[in-house]
Amino acid sequence: MSDLLFDAPGPRARRRIRIATVVGTVAILGLLALAVRQFAAGGQLDPERWQPYATWPMWRYLLGGLWSTVLAAVVAAALAMAAGLALALGRLSRRRWVRLPAAAYIEAVRTIPALLLVYVVLFALPRYGVDLPLFWKLVVPLAVSNAAAFAGVFRAGILSVDKGQGEAGLAVGLTHGQTMRMIVLPQAARRVLPSIVSQSVGLLKDTSLGFVVSYAELLYSGKVLAAYNGLLIQTYIVVALVYLAINGSLSKLARVLEARTQETRAVAADRSRRSIARA
Repeated sequence: MSDLLFDAPGPRARRRIRIATVVGTVAILGLLALAVRQFAAGGQLDPERWQPYATWPMWRYLLGGLWSTVLAAVVAAALAMAAGLALALGRLSRRRWVRLPAAAYIEAVRTIPALLLVYVVLFALPRYGVDLPLFWKLVVPLAVSNAAAFAGVFRAGILSVDKGQGEAGLAVGLTHGQTMRMIVLPQAARRVLPSIVSQSVGLLKDTSLGFVVSYAELLYSGKVLAAYNGLLIQTYIVVALVYLAINGSLSKLARVLEARTQETRAVAADRSRRSIARA
């Protein structure tokens, strides 16, 4: 899957990537050490300033915001994936009147920031009588924005399936739609699963735009909590750690799925070579 999106780096490129990674890591650690030093000098690391986050009421409030974040992300991802699959199939359609609008949507929406779409839903649509509920003012623009990204993922997955698979389906009497649904799409879905998880991580982070529409997601809940208890730095550090734990876990899942996908494809290729050798 990754080979379709970019060329594999060579030895020199890998060496430069390793050097840049080491330099970047050292720089980030240095900045973190400086930040910790400044926080300590300002009394921000004093135990009494962190004690409130050892109580259940604080975490109950933040977990409520986390639930709202997850709910918005799941609904937006479901809508975006459904629309993305339809757009990918439209982009690959043989009919010009289907292919061109799908391609235009993908190329246009990919250049528009999700924040701008949120503003459109929040300010422009109500002027024309379309005033969505608070939840959908966040979910709809996220789904519209990420549909284009998912379309690219699904299209790459479909194109990665060997053409012989589709030709074999047509040869046994299946229609083009049946071949796509029964043979091509299941294989493409397995191949793009890691990319879907990775894209979902970005969508989950985009739910932080909920502060624009006053949707009580995690970041907005942290803002309200900081205004209430006056612990600005502590609150946002805790919120950042929650985001880090969730997105880090999803990113790890994407890497595991990618490794398993590559292993499965390598095993299948090896079996194919052995079958050809025996023949």
